[in-house]
Amino acid sequence: MKHDWLIYIVSIVMLLLTASITLAETNTVSSTVTGTTTVDKSPSTANAPSVIVNNQDVCTTGASAAVQTQILGIAGATVNTDENCERLKLSRALYGMGMKVAAVSVLCQDERVFSAMEMAGTPCPYFGTIGEVAQAGWDSHPQDKPGYKEPNNAKKYIIGGGILLAITTGILLF
Repeated sequence: MKHDWLIYIVSIVMLLLTASITLAETNTVSSTVTGTTTVDKSPSTANAPSVIVNNQDVCTTGASAAVQTQILGIAGATVNTDENCERLKLSRALYGMGMKVAAVSVLCQDERVFSAMEMAGTPCPYFGTIGEVAQAGWDSHPQDKPGYKEPNNAKKYIIGGGILLAITTGILLF
């Protein structure tokens, strides 16, 4: 039994010595890495949105565009409506329903058609009237014509001012 005690003490001493040797040992690793790092990553691309027109019988067209730089990307789209195309379709639909005067009235909202009708001697309908009565209505209310522009009164002022200037000059000379 005395020897068992001695074995325990020797075992503990050996364990402590082994542990201290293990702890005293250090492992140092050093490495030097040289070189260049190349990051080859471009920014994501700006994609133009698609504008889909599913039917050929529409009076709209779509347009889209995109611009991409290294920093910023912009994309946009728009839809344009063709009013002349709409006017023709509306007129065709009204004519198909037997409403011929209404069909002509829709077309007469275009300056070119209005002028052509007037030149042909067949004036556009005016508030439900046709023929000579309609022409009289257009003549008495020119502001209702498509593309009407307010008359420029600059000539009246220049002529009036010129006459006033001539009278004033005449008085000063005599």
